[in-house]
Amino acid sequence: MTTGAFHDIRFPAAISFGSTGGPERRTEIVTLSSGHEVRNTPWAHARRRYNAGLGLRRLDDVHEVLSFFEARRGRLFGFRWKDWTDWKSCPPSAAISAADQRLGTGDGTASVFQLARSYGLGAAEYIRPVTRPVAGSVRVAADGVELAEGADFAVDTATGLVTFATTPASGAVLTCGFAFDVPVRFDTDTLEINLAAFEAGEIPAIPVVELRA
Repeated sequence: MTTGAFHDIRFPAAISFGSTGGPERRTEIVTLSSGHEVRNTPWAHARRRYNAGLGLRRLDDVHEVLSFFEARRGRLFGFRWKDWTDWKSCPPSAAISAADQRLGTGDGTASVFQLARSYGLGAAEYIRPVTRPVAGSVRVAADGVELAEGADFAVDTATGLVTFATTPASGAVLTCGFAFDVPVRFDTDTLEINLAAFEAGEIPAIPVVELRA
């Protein structure tokens, strides 16, 4: 069976709503003889981890996750995950707009740009590539004028690449807005669910981990 494949299907969003998790960073710290620290990281991007088990509320939820797990063959196939704490290009209370994020600046040659979401400001700003936008959610503008998907640009929902029908002019400011999922896989090949314990309030651990592009 082919490894590394991805199923373009979202984990049940109603269940992921009750999950826990978030970004994980890896920082290497060396303490010098003087007591000072040297800190570095081998990771350019965070990796997110979640526990889907905490979203289970009913036996029907258990059945739904069991079916989803089997269809993914455990850890074999990746899938989409909606991270309810960070799933769109704007704050949770705001509506997605074409001015939410920077997409790039036209140079008169490039016609393909990567969707990305920024965190922080100035020198501390972190740019996170977005590879799994939600179909139909992407909005794009050039110099503040919103464009039409299909006629003016196309979006690859498997990579997050935006391709313009007409190459943006040099100096054109390109912006975008979107909803997005996280590409993940189960981080276990075994589901241990005791129904008696579940009904008594014991929640099973179902680890999920982000896939690197």
